[in-house]
Amino acid sequence: MSAESGLVIVDKPAGWTSHDVVARVRRLAGTRRVGHAGTLDPMATGVLVLGVERATRLLGHLALTTKAYTATVRLGQATVTDDAEGEVVSSASADGVTREALAAAVADLTGLTAQVPSSVSAIKVDGKRSYARVRSGDQVELAARPVTVSVFDVLATRRTEPGLLDLDVQAECSSGTYVRALARDLGAALGVGGHLTALRRTRVGPFTLDAARTLEQLESVFEVVPLATAVATAFPVRAVDAETARVVAHGGRLPLGEEAGPTGVFGPAGEVLALMEPREGALRPLVVFA
Repeated sequence: MSAESGLVIVDKPAGWTSHDVVARVRRLAGTRRVGHAGTLDPMATGVLVLGVERATRLLGHLALTTKAYTATVRLGQATVTDDAEGEVVSSASADGVTREALAAAVADLTGLTAQVPSSVSAIKVDGKRSYARVRSGDQVELAARPVTVSVFDVLATRRTEPGLLDLDVQAECSSGTYVRALARDLGAALGVGGHLTALRRTRVGPFTLDAARTLEQLESVFEVVPLATAVATAFPVRAVDAETARVVAHGGRLPLGEEAGPTGVFGPAGEVLALMEPREGALRPLVVFA
């Protein structure tokens, strides 16, 4: 019997790579057709969306959705990795950082901005991952890319030790935004350096921590969000009749309605047929499931 197609929403533990989690879920699901929608660093915890069987074809589209995080930023030190796992490369006392200066720097990093990704990201440079180049001693300079930080709020501040200031923050941002880079850029703007000491992803698109299960919970009860439910949760829905369903099942296009982006198309019995998008004046298939 093949594994059920759908999404598994994991609360990733610290110290695990995203690939580690995929490997564990492959064993639990009894299939190698498992992938994830957006990597989490080993130090990070929280929502990691995995697809099983046919739902793996959704992952590239889910990866483009917005994400939300809580994090702790330490001002007063910069590290080579922009997080606590890297060597400290500079220090400057954050004792003089005022509430007003902090608020102004946070505001400057909110909205549409150009962000240089962390040098230890998985972005490829001449065919090799940037983080691999950094770890082998190369100097890596990545190009800035447009990102949107819709929410960047400081929830609390703590003077942990002389010269250091810890900030508990929450952020909501577009795909491709690096929270480590936000910490780095905030520290640079304040002239004291900064890095991330904790990161927890609280949401990927519509999937929140409330829906997430730990690996221990999944070992006990393996919960899968069925494919139809996953599509209906993540995307707008369009229902079609039996004749139109046959067109969709064979990869055909539909007349464009009010769709503004990827849309789940469902047949008369509530079965998910395809994920389609408006393109060239019609609704055209991105992924056909039927």
